[in-house]
Amino acid sequence: MLALDLGTTTGWALRAHDGLITSGTVSFRPSRYDGGGMRYLRFTNWLTELDQLSGPIGAIWYEEVRRHAGTDAAHVYGGLMAVLTAWAELRGVPYQGVPVGTIKRHATGSGNAGKAAMISAARARGFNPTDDNEADALAILCWALDTRGGVR
Repeated sequence: MLALDLGTTTGWALRAHDGLITSGTVSFRPSRYDGGGMRYLRFTNWLTELDQLSGPIGAIWYEEVRRHAGTDAAHVYGGLMAVLTAWAELRGVPYQGVPVGTIKRHATGSGNAGKAAMISAARARGFNPTDDNEADALAILCWALDTRGGVR
């Protein structure tokens, strides 16, 4: 199971087949010499490598953002989501977006919790996220595990 908080700095949390949960962040910030599509090629390669190294990914949940602070963030998110869904479709991996409010409410009890509250909630569950991106990915994974992917 893979949970993602998509963005230039993407948070990820992975539950392996043995139940071990690992998490972190990965940057898809382009260098000054990169073409416009390089971040998306790197994201595709990262997904493929993660799939190969962790055993096949069985399902993917990602933060479904409906409103962005800026146009650039919206474009990056849309591109990453397009790559993610195409990658999953090609491999027959089920995927589902989870609304931001649902994730925050499950993690903290408040649908509009801030970054610090999300980090605190992850720490309360025994994780040690480096930033809010990783904390959000952990919250998505915990939501998916606790609700069986929203089925309950």
